[in-house]
This record gives sequence, C-alpha cells and structure tokens, in this order.
Amino acid sequence: MTTSGDNPWIGSRFGAVDRPRTRVVCLPQSGAGPAAFTAWRPHLPPGVEIATVTLPGRGPRTAEPLTPDPDTVTRRLLDGLRPELDVPYVLFGHSLGALLAHAVTVRAAREGAPAPAALVVSGSRAPHTPPGASVAEYDDRGLADWLTRIGGLPPELLRHGAYAAYVFRTVRADLALAERIVTAGPVRVGCPLHVFGGADDPLAPPALTEEWRACAGGAHSTTLLPGGHGFPQSEPAATVAALAGVLPVPVHPSQEGPPR
Repeated sequence: MTTSGDNPWIGSRFGAVDRPRTRVVCLPQSGAGPAAFTAWRPHLPPGVEIATVTLPGRGPRTAEPLTPDPDTVTRRLLDGLRPELDVPYVLFGHSLGALLAHAVTVRAAREGAPAPAALVVSGSRAPHTPPGASVAEYDDRGLADWLTRIGGLPPELLRHGAYAAYVFRTVRADLALAERIVTAGPVRVGCPLHVFGGADDPLAPPALTEEWRACAGGAHSTTLLPGGHGFPQSEPAATVAALAGVLPVPVHPSQEGPPR
C-alpha cells in the first residue's frame, strides 16, 4: 500500500497504481480512514487501483476542521477528486460513503466533470429515505454500545481514553453529516448503479437498500453479501468478487506484476 502525498483527499492507494485500467475511488463509513479497505488488497484483479478517500478532520487530516454541511463536503470532494478522473473510474461508497458517492456523482453530472463508469453503493439507506433515530446525539456510553453492537469497533479499543475521544468526535461528526444527506425524492444517476448489502446488516437491511432502485437512471443491480454492517471488511474476498463483477471496463492481466 502506498500513501498519496500528492492529493490530500486520497489517503492511500494500492493495486495497479502505475498503470490502472480502472480506478476504484472508495469512500468509507463513518469514522473510518485510509485503512478501511486494506483487507481488499490480496483479492484485487490485475489492472485495478484502489484509491481511498480521506475527508477533512479524519485520519491524517485530523488538524483540519470537520465540515458538517453536505453540500460543502460534496463540492470540495469533487474538486479534490478531479485529478483522479483521468482514467475510467468507479465510485464505491459504504454507509456514509455511499451517500457521499451518490451526491458526488450527481454533482459531477451537473458540473460537467467526467462521470463515473459506475456507482456502487453499499450498506446504506438511499438519500430519499429518511434517517432513523439520531445516533449522533448519543452520549459516549450510548455511542460506544452502538458501535460495539454493530461491530464497528472492538470494545477494548474504546477503553483507551485519548483514542476513544478521537473515535467519538469523528463518528459523531460523520453520523451527523450522514443524517443531513436527505433529498426530497429519488435523484437518479446516469451511470450504472450497483447496490451491495449485508445479509445480516441491522442498519441497512435488504428492504432498505432496495430503495436505491429508484435512483437508477439506467442499468441497476442488487447484490446481497454475507455479513453484517461491516461486511466489506469482514468479507473482503466476497466483496471484491462482487465489485469485480460490476466493473464496466474488462480487466485483463496486466504487465505491472502483482498488486503492491
């Protein structure tokens, strides 16, 4: 895995970083940073690069202020990703990342930026589906219990004071951001839309992820994968296999050698 010092919006890259045939720009769930997709590395097909997004105030960008306004985040994110759009690319977002990936796709079309070859949303309600109870307003104990219950973090990590404070700050901000991403009705995207869900996901059960169908302006698919809300991390081989199955550009063995 390599870091991406040239673009602060990309926290890490791995796979075919020299000559990618397809770049998958990955937006992680609430509280997650550049390491959210490292378990995918051994399973990547040749020719695919993974570029993981890091938002301001998270991971290596902790010194930057957190931005609570979805429109501001989406605008800045698209501007930050423009250098990455020089090859065929796919947007993959999980949970909060799914809502942001959809918003970036819509904004890219509105601003005439290169469109993704596909949008893959994972483990999330659709933006026109109202969020449930506000987890962002839980106190520390309630938030810790919630994170443990959904498998977000091992409980022993939350016993470290400084680390727990960072986690609570970041997760609260991200959950509040996700709760603000609500559209008046379905907003369709012009590219193929693929929806991944976890069979045992308590936050985004299959009935909820089906609401994404209304956002499809063309090709659409839904894939149910094993696992709970964290299935992209707990089931990396199955998730990457499903992702490879919807990549729009055929991936052939390349000459770059194995993923780095």
